[in-house]
Amino acid sequence: MFNILISSASRKIFLVKSFELALRKLSLTGKVYVADTDFLAPSLYYSRNHVICPRTDNKKYLFWLKKFCQKRKIKLIIPTRDEELPFFAGIRNDFKEKGIDINIANKKTVNLCRNKEKFYQYCQSQGIPIAKIFKNIKNVRYPCFIKECFGKGSSFTFKVWNKKQLKSFLLFAKNPLIQEYINWPEYTIDYCADFKAQPISVVPRERIYTFGGESFVGKTLKDKFLIKKTINFAKELKLIGHNTIQLFYNKKGKRLKFNEVNPRYGGGAALGIRAGANTPLFLIKLILGKKITYNLDDFKDDLYMLRYTEDIFIKKENLRK
Repeated sequence: MFNILISSASRKIFLVKSFELALRKLSLTGKVYVADTDFLAPSLYYSRNHVICPRTDNKKYLFWLKKFCQKRKIKLIIPTRDEELPFFAGIRNDFKEKGIDINIANKKTVNLCRNKEKFYQYCQSQGIPIAKIFKNIKNVRYPCFIKECFGKGSSFTFKVWNKKQLKSFLLFAKNPLIQEYINWPEYTIDYCADFKAQPISVVPRERIYTFGGESFVGKTLKDKFLIKKTINFAKELKLIGHNTIQLFYNKKGKRLKFNEVNPRYGGGAALGIRAGANTPLFLIKLILGKKITYNLDDFKDDLYMLRYTEDIFIKKENLRK
């Protein structure tokens, strides 16, 4: 029995489907459980194996999680929400001893990726090209971007055209960062590594159209230079499992600047999976000790993804409890 838990499943029905399909491809008996704190989370109504759980910052959550994983014989946990990543990174080793793997890097790496200012300082110290952050408002070149140090998606991310606008935004920001504006295409890299931080798959995809910080229209790009640079960067960070790396890339000039790393599945990860880098399948195989036969560039080039929303209608008496 190989059971999987996807935490903070929210609207990530594609991820639930992908892990269900991976289990079937491997002819494994198992279930994909979805958990969320909100009874209106769409994923709860897609899956029969659902549970409403406490928040990770609730003192009762760890007790609940241990009990649930033991009762349901969970083998793999997939955290999906930025705020919960430090928690899962902190319990990773303890759960591993209990026979439960978690798709998360070590705590040091996770905390570094979560703090955009420290991440910027780290990249600078390692000579890693990264979008510049201005410390002094006097040195800002316009247009620029302002964003939160611990923000996610596109929350409080604005393009700023002049000093007056910038001062206005700074009045409302909690932990603002002022970043240079880069007029290059933005890319997301779906990067998967084994538990020793060795790369398995690297799928660059151009973010053609985004909404709420997620890619809704994108296409894959098979670019050896970009793949090589991403591998060197990810190895330095010791990323494991599935990760979402964002960067700006000038294809003609072969120049890139990293922007941020989310050590989790991203909203547009379905494109990389459909292109051939079946990371849910890879993760299950890793845990089972099975061989993964996949070359790093074994994915479809120029594959487009056009995402859309789908409606779910539920009568009051059928709401999850």
